[in-house]
Amino acid sequence: MSLEELERVARQARDNAHAPYSGFRVGAALRSASGRVHAGCNVENAAYPEGCCAEAVAIAAMVVAGEREIAELFVIADSPEPVPPCGGCRQKLAEFAAADARIHMATTGGRRAVMSMRELLPGAFGAAHMGRG
Repeated sequence: MSLEELERVARQARDNAHAPYSGFRVGAALRSASGRVHAGCNVENAAYPEGCCAEAVAIAAMVVAGEREIAELFVIADSPEPVPPCGGCRQKLAEFAAADARIHMATTGGRRAVMSMRELLPGAFGAAHMGRG
């Protein structure tokens, strides 16, 4: 799958975001190691801490499909600068993405940034810290 296709899926997911409180809609699309694409959008809730980020929803969709490895992620939002995943999502991504996995961030207006997982979350806590990796 091309980067353009990954962006298209992320844009479509963003269109479906449920953001009645913030009005800040985010879409994400990840490509797993098998090449399949899994999408997510943010889903807000009146009880703010109970909402879900787009990246977390895409990860959950991947896991439900029986996959466990993120090869690449594309995140898009309507903002002046590309929006990086929040801290919690960075940790979630680190659970499933290799240090060199590419994380693409974009605005609906066309601005872009890209980082590796290692750059996005240096010193990530992982299974090895628990004697499991």
